[in-house]
Amino acid sequence: MSNTATISYQWAKKGKQPQIQCKQRQRERQTVFGSYNYDSGQITVSFADRGNGDTFKKHLKKVLWTYKGAPKIIMVLDNVAYHHSKKIAGWLQKNPKLELFFLPPYSPDLNAVERAWWYMRKKITHNRYIKTLKERKALFWKMFSHFLIPNQELKIICEINY
Repeated sequence: MSNTATISYQWAKKGKQPQIQCKQRQRERQTVFGSYNYDSGQITVSFADRGNGDTFKKHLKKVLWTYKGAPKIIMVLDNVAYHHSKKIAGWLQKNPKLELFFLPPYSPDLNAVERAWWYMRKKITHNRYIKTLKERKALFWKMFSHFLIPNQELKIICEINY
């Protein structure tokens, strides 16, 4: 999550290019981890200053805690390097309840959580400039707070229709 506006389509008068105020002081970024539950529509979200084996493991612990009553958790992931780190592999051996399944390379269209991120950008950043990362995170939590519990709306957004 960065503080840059995302440009998207919109209606405008013919010949009048819409302008987006974009007075960027510095590039602020945070990594957002998201795990989407196909059955319930619930999402588990974690923020970190950067994505690495330590911050990913912290997110995995949050997922285990969120679904502590589940007998088995299978996570479908993309192929970010730290998902495959030795640190994660060793930790997974001690936590057999959690199993990671990796999507083929270059297939973000198969990753349901990518649809949640698309929806977030559409609602929060498309054609809008948000001055600070703090403001963007506040808008994110305002929007995503009702997705932290089972719901139908996110199930519809993240559904894959082929």
